[in-house]
Amino acid sequence: MRDTKKQIKVRYVRNEQGPMLGYSETSGVRIVYVDGLAFKEHNHDGKIDPYEDWRLSPEERAKDLASRMTIEQIAGLMLYSSHQAIPGNMGWFPAHYGGKDFAASGAAPADLSDEQLALVADDHIRHILITRVESPETAALWNNNIQAYAESIGLGIPANNSSDPRHSSDTSKEFNAGAGGTISMWPESMGLAATFDPETARKFGEIAALEYRALGLATALSPQVDIATDPRWFRFGMTFGEDPQLAADMARAYVDGFQTSEGEAEIADGWGYDSVNAMVKHWPGGGSGEAGRDAHFGYGKYAVYPGNNFEEHLIPFTEGAFRLSGKTGKASAVMPYYTISVGQDPNNGENVGNSYNSYLINDLLREKYGYDGVVCTDWGITADEGGDITKLFPGGRCWGVEEGFTVAERHYKLLMAGVDQFGGNNEVGPVLEAYNIGVKEHGEVFMRQRFEQSAVRLLNNMFRLGLFENPYVHVEDTVAKVGSPAFMEAGYQAQLKSIVLLKNEQVLPLAKKQTVYIPKRSLPADTDWMGMPIPPSEQYPINLEVVKKYFEVTDQPDKADFALVCIESPRSTKGYSKADVEAGGNGYVPISLQYCPYTAEHARETSLAGDPRDVLNRSYRGKTVTVSNASDLDTVVQTKRSMKDKPVVVSLLLSNPAVVAEFEPVADVIVAHFGVQDQAILDILAGAFEPQGMLPFQMPANMKSVEEQWEDVPHDLEVYVDSRGHAYDFAYGLNWNGVIQDARTDKYKRCGHERRY
Repeated sequence: MRDTKKQIKVRYVRNEQGPMLGYSETSGVRIVYVDGLAFKEHNHDGKIDPYEDWRLSPEERAKDLASRMTIEQIAGLMLYSSHQAIPGNMGWFPAHYGGKDFAASGAAPADLSDEQLALVADDHIRHILITRVESPETAALWNNNIQAYAESIGLGIPANNSSDPRHSSDTSKEFNAGAGGTISMWPESMGLAATFDPETARKFGEIAALEYRALGLATALSPQVDIATDPRWFRFGMTFGEDPQLAADMARAYVDGFQTSEGEAEIADGWGYDSVNAMVKHWPGGGSGEAGRDAHFGYGKYAVYPGNNFEEHLIPFTEGAFRLSGKTGKASAVMPYYTISVGQDPNNGENVGNSYNSYLINDLLREKYGYDGVVCTDWGITADEGGDITKLFPGGRCWGVEEGFTVAERHYKLLMAGVDQFGGNNEVGPVLEAYNIGVKEHGEVFMRQRFEQSAVRLLNNMFRLGLFENPYVHVEDTVAKVGSPAFMEAGYQAQLKSIVLLKNEQVLPLAKKQTVYIPKRSLPADTDWMGMPIPPSEQYPINLEVVKKYFEVTDQPDKADFALVCIESPRSTKGYSKADVEAGGNGYVPISLQYCPYTAEHARETSLAGDPRDVLNRSYRGKTVTVSNASDLDTVVQTKRSMKDKPVVVSLLLSNPAVVAEFEPVADVIVAHFGVQDQAILDILAGAFEPQGMLPFQMPANMKSVEEQWEDVPHDLEVYVDSRGHAYDFAYGLNWNGVIQDARTDKYKRCGHERRY
């Protein structure tokens, strides 16, 4: 029977006038005292070197350590691991423990897999991306295991563990004041934007940072601050919306919350033991993919600028994440997107992926805007393309350098463009080959300096957080802190503030104990964005046990006082179809935001970007698509018919804007949200909380408007006007008294861009 709670032994030494030191009993680290102060002796040389001296500045320490590292060690530091699950059998990639799979190995969930041991020892990786974890306790134990192992090797450089956003709401879970959870639940980024309250984003960052550090996570691969200027983009809902100023304000507050330590937790300049590095993405903005297609896939590699509006996409970075209110000053890391920003390199005329583009990184980001933090590529951009254009794996996303470059040459090009780190790369070999290419071209002194330059940036982000002094966590503190009742309460309040009331025909608030009819939701088989199959389903779209705490529930419309229909925005294609290719087409199809079958009569006849070796004209004009959840519209219409003159309430989960013209006339209430617990919706319906959210984007009147808007321009849709004459525009929302007009609308609402078609 495996010991699931096996813990390494960590010793702690307290400095009266300095940091707490934590080290593993088995790592070989010694404590050395100088003038009554304790220091960790990482490299076993019997003395305190400058990088081991916590009295020095992070930059002094980083420069000293970089100078001591071998090229192999720096190359490993430049790698950012592929996605790691804890335990490994929960992840995307094979994991072994003593040569066996997890189930047969007898390993504990927090044990290091063979692959993880190799990452640290053989490839010198210290930046590790964590995905799924069994529990907060397991995450804490695993962190201590990886830190003890890293501490025992070479120069004793700790692991900088990181995560993509992990605070999404589990819709079916009930919120109980005073009860905790696995981790606090918050609205998605678009939901934070819908509050129009940067203070809410800052509060999220503060709490999320405390939970991250308790889990052993020191870097957040967020926020995503691209302005979502094309409503079809599948990453639309992960942004702060389409408005550059709102996105900038949200980005600033979010990063301040994550990075700022105060009081005893502060080490210096706002950084400290409560800080989490924020990796803001995606420079210089990824929201203008042609026709809404996404650059994870080769068919969506091009970002286009028909409105000549490139500069506005920089605002959330230059006026937000790079201009913080707090003492840390700017986001500590930046991730460029996969896209080729077509025609935006005036110096070299290159149309290559953003990370490969020296103008975008060296000239614009580094020199013009003075950014001196870490630049890390998005994941998997150095590997060769895969064989299936619709699949995320296997294969890389080396857009613009698909041909004529080896994997090592791509790494070299990235280094020369100003990149410090390679996302999703586990092998040190190609980085060493890139170094040798540079030595042949520029000499060893030049390349050594170039490697040390990146090493200093990377190490600086670790020294500022105190990881060299104590990378360990107390498991009992992790369990108590992560998902604590206070954090859960804060997240739930943010969820309530994010909900947008679009329509209310004098129905809300509803009296409790009325009887509600809730139709089941039927969905056909589908595939997710990675091409993995989703089985068909038919089930209630909301937790009935939670509903019953507010209303009586019936499955017979004639016995109900009102109906609640829960739907999502249209789930469309991602803009490419193998079936179209097999039928003799170019593969490119529309992305639809309506539920009814859509024929692209108003699409461009000729695409703005193309590739002669692939498809030069990517137009889909005249083609027809049907979204996979077209039945959502049928359900609303059928429910209204069966309810006759009784109210129909529609709860609409928005991942993208939707053409609500198809169902708005038959809905008495429309409540929009961006991922919240069911209970939050019910609190709005029952009047326990007055709605205050507003749309952080425009809702289109029709697909003609979507086709004719420009991918790079915000606020240029013809917006939908409902049966009450309300325009579903940016910053629109209702409360009990009508259309919201307050300090937030005074600050952010504007006439928008002049329509240009």
